[in-house]
Amino acid sequence: MKAAQARVLLTGAGGGIGQAVADTLAGAGAALMLAGRSPARLSAQARALKQRMPGAQVDWHEADLQHAPSIASLALQAETWNCNVVIHCAGVAEFGRFEETGTAAMSRVLNTNLLAPMMLTQSLLPHLRGQAVAQVICVGSVLGAIALPGFSVYCASKFGLRGFAQALRREMADTPVRVQYLGPRTTRTAFNTADVDNYNRATGTAMDSPERVARALLEMLEAGTAERFLGFPEKLAARINGLAPALLDGAFTQHRRSLPAPAPIHHNPSTQEMKNAH
Repeated sequence: MKAAQARVLLTGAGGGIGQAVADTLAGAGAALMLAGRSPARLSAQARALKQRMPGAQVDWHEADLQHAPSIASLALQAETWNCNVVIHCAGVAEFGRFEETGTAAMSRVLNTNLLAPMMLTQSLLPHLRGQAVAQVICVGSVLGAIALPGFSVYCASKFGLRGFAQALRREMADTPVRVQYLGPRTTRTAFNTADVDNYNRATGTAMDSPERVARALLEMLEAGTAERFLGFPEKLAARINGLAPALLDGAFTQHRRSLPAPAPIHHNPSTQEMKNAH
Protein backbone atom coordinates (compact mmCIF):
# COMPACT_ATOMS: atom_id res chain seq x y z
CA MET A 1 0.00 0.00 0.00
CA LYS A 2 1.02 3.61 -0.40
CA ALA A 3 2.25 5.31 2.75
CA ALA A 4 -0.59 7.84 2.53
CA GLN A 5 -3.06 4.96 2.96
CA ALA A 6 -1.27 3.50 5.98
CA ARG A 7 -2.41 3.84 9.57
CA VAL A 8 0.65 2.54 11.36
CA LEU A 9 1.05 1.20 14.87
CA LEU A 10 4.78 1.60 15.52
CA THR A 11 6.28 -0.09 18.59
CA GLY A 12 9.67 1.04 19.85
CA ALA A 13 8.90 4.47 18.43
CA GLY A 14 11.33 6.24 20.75
CA GLY A 15 14.39 4.16 19.78
CA GLY A 16 17.02 5.18 17.26
CA ILE A 17 15.49 3.24 14.36
CA GLY A 18 11.96 3.91 15.62
CA GLN A 19 12.43 7.67 15.53
CA ALA A 20 13.84 7.54 12.02
CA VAL A 21 10.96 5.33 10.88
CA ALA A 22 8.41 7.69 12.43
CA ASP A 23 9.98 10.69 10.68
CA THR A 24 10.17 8.91 7.33
CA LEU A 25 6.64 7.51 7.39
CA ALA A 26 5.09 10.76 8.61
CA GLY A 27 6.94 12.60 5.85
CA ALA A 28 5.47 10.17 3.31
CA GLY A 29 1.93 10.82 4.54
CA ALA A 30 1.28 7.88 6.87
CA ALA A 31 -0.80 8.29 10.02
CA LEU A 32 1.07 7.08 13.10
CA MET A 33 0.33 5.68 16.53
CA LEU A 34 3.60 5.76 18.44
CA ALA A 35 4.00 3.11 21.16
CA GLY A 36 6.61 2.97 23.88
CA ARG A 37 7.19 2.94 27.62
CA SER A 38 7.69 6.67 28.27
CA PRO A 39 4.60 8.91 28.02
CA ALA A 40 6.75 12.04 28.26
CA ARG A 41 9.02 10.95 25.42
CA LEU A 42 6.12 9.83 23.22
CA SER A 43 4.21 13.05 23.78
CA ALA A 44 7.25 15.16 22.94
CA GLN A 45 7.99 13.06 19.86
CA ALA A 46 4.42 13.36 18.57
CA ARG A 47 4.42 17.11 19.19
CA ALA A 48 7.75 17.56 17.39
CA LEU A 49 6.54 15.56 14.38
CA LYS A 50 3.42 17.69 14.08
CA GLN A 51 5.46 20.88 14.33
CA ARG A 52 7.88 19.79 11.61
CA MET A 53 5.13 18.35 9.40
CA PRO A 54 1.94 20.39 9.70
CA GLY A 55 -1.05 18.21 8.93
CA ALA A 56 0.64 15.00 10.08
CA GLN A 57 -1.64 12.69 12.07
CA VAL A 58 0.35 11.40 15.03
CA ASP A 59 -1.08 9.76 18.14
CA TRP A 60 0.66 7.80 20.88
CA HIS A 61 -0.05 5.13 23.47
CA GLU A 62 2.05 4.02 26.42
CA ALA A 63 2.87 0.29 26.41
CA ASP A 64 5.29 -1.96 28.25
CA LEU A 65 5.79 -5.00 26.04
CA GLN A 66 7.10 -7.02 28.99
CA HIS A 67 3.56 -7.27 30.36
CA ALA A 68 0.64 -9.08 28.70
CA PRO A 69 -2.09 -6.67 29.96
CA SER A 70 -0.18 -3.74 28.46
CA ILE A 71 0.05 -5.55 25.11
CA ALA A 72 -3.70 -6.26 25.20
CA SER A 73 -4.43 -2.60 25.98
CA LEU A 74 -2.24 -1.47 23.09
CA ALA A 75 -3.98 -3.87 20.69
CA LEU A 76 -7.41 -2.59 21.73
CA GLN A 77 -6.31 1.02 21.30
CA ALA A 78 -4.82 0.30 17.86
CA GLU A 79 -7.99 -1.50 16.76
CA THR A 80 -10.17 1.41 17.90
CA TRP A 81 -7.80 3.74 16.03
CA ASN A 82 -8.32 1.50 12.96
CA CYS A 83 -4.71 0.66 12.21
CA ASN A 84 -3.96 -1.32 9.06
CA VAL A 85 -0.19 -1.65 9.48
CA VAL A 86 1.75 -2.98 12.48
CA ILE A 87 5.48 -2.35 12.60
CA HIS A 88 7.32 -4.29 15.31
CA CYS A 89 10.32 -2.05 15.93
CA ALA A 90 10.75 -2.49 19.69
CA GLY A 91 13.73 -4.54 20.72
CA VAL A 92 16.41 -4.99 23.37
CA ALA A 93 20.00 -6.08 22.93
CA GLU A 94 22.18 -8.65 24.63
CA PHE A 95 25.89 -9.06 23.93
CA GLY A 96 28.60 -11.09 25.59
CA ARG A 97 29.67 -14.63 26.30
CA PHE A 98 26.70 -16.94 26.65
CA GLU A 99 28.11 -18.63 29.75
CA GLU A 100 27.94 -15.25 31.52
CA THR A 101 24.40 -14.33 30.44
CA GLY A 102 21.84 -14.43 33.24
CA THR A 103 18.40 -15.98 32.91
CA ALA A 104 16.74 -12.61 33.59
CA ALA A 105 18.51 -11.13 30.57
CA MET A 106 17.49 -14.12 28.42
CA SER A 107 13.85 -13.69 29.43
CA ARG A 108 13.91 -9.95 28.78
CA VAL A 109 15.34 -10.38 25.27
CA LEU A 110 13.06 -13.24 24.24
CA ASN A 111 9.96 -11.59 25.71
CA THR A 112 10.57 -8.23 24.04
CA ASN A 113 12.02 -9.32 20.70
CA LEU A 114 9.92 -12.42 20.03
CA LEU A 115 7.01 -13.12 22.35
CA ALA A 116 5.64 -9.56 22.44
CA PRO A 117 5.42 -9.21 18.63
CA MET A 118 3.70 -12.61 18.45
CA MET A 119 1.17 -11.68 21.15
CA LEU A 120 0.44 -8.24 19.70
CA THR A 121 0.03 -9.64 16.19
CA GLN A 122 -2.27 -12.39 17.42
CA SER A 123 -4.45 -9.85 19.26
CA LEU A 124 -4.76 -7.68 16.16
CA LEU A 125 -5.21 -10.37 13.50
CA PRO A 126 -9.04 -10.46 13.63
CA HIS A 127 -9.07 -6.70 13.03
CA LEU A 128 -6.37 -6.80 10.34
CA ARG A 129 -8.14 -9.60 8.45
CA GLY A 130 -11.14 -7.27 8.14
CA GLN A 131 -9.12 -4.60 6.31
CA ALA A 132 -8.96 -4.33 2.52
CA VAL A 133 -5.17 -4.61 2.81
CA ALA A 134 -3.09 -4.94 5.98
CA GLN A 135 0.58 -5.42 6.71
CA VAL A 136 2.67 -6.69 9.61
CA ILE A 137 6.33 -5.69 9.34
CA CYS A 138 8.84 -7.27 11.72
CA VAL A 139 12.01 -5.21 12.08
CA GLY A 140 14.47 -7.92 12.94
CA SER A 141 18.16 -8.05 12.13
CA VAL A 142 20.55 -9.68 9.74
CA LEU A 143 21.35 -11.67 12.89
CA GLY A 144 18.05 -13.40 12.25
CA ALA A 145 19.87 -15.17 9.40
CA ILE A 146 23.53 -15.11 10.47
CA ALA A 147 24.56 -16.21 13.96
CA LEU A 148 27.56 -14.38 15.44
CA PRO A 149 29.66 -15.24 18.48
CA GLY A 150 28.62 -13.01 21.37
CA PHE A 151 25.02 -12.65 20.24
CA SER A 152 23.63 -16.10 21.00
CA VAL A 153 20.54 -14.92 22.91
CA TYR A 154 19.87 -11.97 20.61
CA CYS A 155 20.26 -14.22 17.55
CA ALA A 156 17.84 -16.72 19.07
CA SER A 157 15.23 -13.98 19.39
CA LYS A 158 15.74 -12.70 15.84
CA PHE A 159 15.92 -16.15 14.24
CA GLY A 160 12.65 -16.83 16.02
CA LEU A 161 11.09 -13.59 14.83
CA ARG A 162 12.10 -14.33 11.25
CA GLY A 163 10.66 -17.85 11.49
CA PHE A 164 7.44 -16.44 12.92
CA ALA A 165 7.19 -13.92 10.06
CA GLN A 166 7.81 -16.59 7.41
CA ALA A 167 5.32 -19.05 8.84
CA LEU A 168 2.62 -16.45 9.43
CA ARG A 169 3.11 -15.03 5.93
CA ARG A 170 2.37 -18.46 4.50
CA GLU A 171 -0.54 -18.97 6.88
CA MET A 172 -2.07 -15.63 5.87
CA ALA A 173 -1.52 -16.13 2.13
CA ASP A 174 -5.24 -16.26 1.35
CA THR A 175 -6.11 -13.24 3.50
CA PRO A 176 -5.57 -9.47 3.08
CA VAL A 177 -2.71 -9.60 5.63
CA ARG A 178 0.87 -9.47 4.34
CA VAL A 179 3.67 -10.35 6.76
CA GLN A 180 7.17 -9.00 6.10
CA TYR A 181 10.64 -9.18 7.67
CA LEU A 182 13.30 -6.47 7.44
CA GLY A 183 16.83 -7.43 8.53
CA PRO A 184 19.06 -4.40 9.06
CA ARG A 185 22.74 -4.88 9.74
CA THR A 186 24.48 -3.01 12.57
CA THR A 187 22.98 0.46 12.85
CA ARG A 188 24.50 3.57 14.44
CA THR A 189 22.24 4.09 17.45
CA ALA A 190 22.46 4.10 21.24
CA PHE A 191 21.38 0.44 21.01
CA ASN A 192 25.08 -0.41 20.80
CA THR A 193 27.05 -0.56 24.04
CA ALA A 194 30.73 0.34 24.31
CA ASP A 195 31.58 -3.38 24.19
CA VAL A 196 29.60 -3.78 20.97
CA ASP A 197 31.31 -0.72 19.44
CA ASN A 198 34.71 -2.19 20.30
CA TYR A 199 33.68 -5.55 18.84
CA ASN A 200 32.48 -3.88 15.63
CA ARG A 201 35.73 -1.96 15.24
CA ALA A 202 37.83 -5.08 15.87
CA THR A 203 35.87 -7.11 13.31
CA GLY A 204 35.56 -4.37 10.68
CA THR A 205 31.76 -4.44 10.86
CA ALA A 206 30.09 -1.87 8.62
CA MET A 207 27.23 0.19 10.01
CA ASP A 208 24.23 1.96 8.51
CA SER A 209 22.41 5.07 9.63
CA PRO A 210 18.92 4.64 11.10
CA GLU A 211 17.65 6.80 8.24
CA ARG A 212 18.79 4.18 5.72
CA VAL A 213 16.87 1.53 7.61
CA ALA A 214 13.80 3.77 7.67
CA ARG A 215 13.97 4.34 3.91
CA ALA A 216 14.22 0.59 3.34
CA LEU A 217 11.19 0.03 5.54
CA LEU A 218 9.16 2.61 3.61
CA GLU A 219 10.12 0.85 0.37
CA MET A 220 9.01 -2.48 1.86
CA LEU A 221 5.72 -1.02 3.00
CA GLU A 222 4.89 0.29 -0.46
CA ALA A 223 6.30 -2.64 -2.47
CA GLY A 224 5.00 -5.44 -0.24
CA THR A 225 8.39 -7.21 -0.31
CA ALA A 226 8.29 -10.36 1.81
CA GLU A 227 11.86 -10.22 3.17
CA ARG A 228 14.85 -7.96 2.81
CA PHE A 229 18.33 -7.77 4.32
CA LEU A 230 20.51 -4.67 4.23
CA GLY A 231 24.20 -4.38 3.42
CA PHE A 232 26.92 -6.33 1.65
CA PRO A 233 28.46 -8.82 2.41
CA GLU A 234 25.68 -9.40 4.95
CA LYS A 235 23.06 -10.19 2.29
CA LEU A 236 25.39 -12.76 0.69
CA ALA A 237 26.28 -14.28 4.07
CA ALA A 238 22.58 -14.64 4.89
CA ARG A 239 22.08 -16.64 1.68
CA ILE A 240 25.10 -18.87 2.31
CA ASN A 241 24.11 -19.43 5.92
CA GLY A 242 20.66 -20.48 4.80
CA LEU A 243 22.03 -23.05 2.36
CA ALA A 244 25.05 -24.44 4.20
CA PRO A 245 25.63 -22.81 7.60
CA ALA A 246 28.68 -24.92 8.46
CA LEU A 247 30.56 -23.29 5.56
CA LEU A 248 30.63 -20.03 7.51
CA ASP A 249 31.79 -21.47 10.82
CA GLY A 250 35.44 -20.62 10.14
CA ALA A 251 34.63 -17.10 8.98
CA PHE A 252 34.00 -15.80 12.50
CA THR A 253 37.34 -16.53 14.17
CA GLN A 254 38.08 -12.82 14.54
CA HIS A 255 34.62 -12.25 15.98
CA ARG A 256 35.17 -14.97 18.57
CA ARG A 257 38.58 -13.57 19.51
CA SER A 258 37.14 -10.05 19.80
CA LEU A 259 34.66 -10.91 22.54
CA PRO A 260 35.19 -9.29 25.96
CA ALA A 261 37.58 -11.26 28.14
CA PRO A 262 35.84 -13.99 30.14
CA ALA A 263 35.15 -13.36 33.79
CA PRO A 264 37.73 -14.92 36.12
CA ILE A 265 36.85 -18.41 37.29
CA HIS A 266 36.47 -18.63 41.04
CA HIS A 267 37.75 -21.92 42.39
CA ASN A 268 35.28 -23.74 44.60
CA PRO A 269 37.24 -26.03 46.94
CA SER A 270 36.14 -29.62 47.06
CA THR A 271 34.82 -31.23 50.22
CA GLN A 272 38.09 -33.15 50.63
CA GLU A 273 40.13 -29.95 50.25
CA MET A 274 38.06 -28.27 52.96
CA LYS A 275 38.54 -31.31 55.26
CA ASN A 276 42.28 -31.24 54.67
CA ALA A 277 42.36 -27.56 55.58
CA HIS A 278 41.20 -28.32 59.17
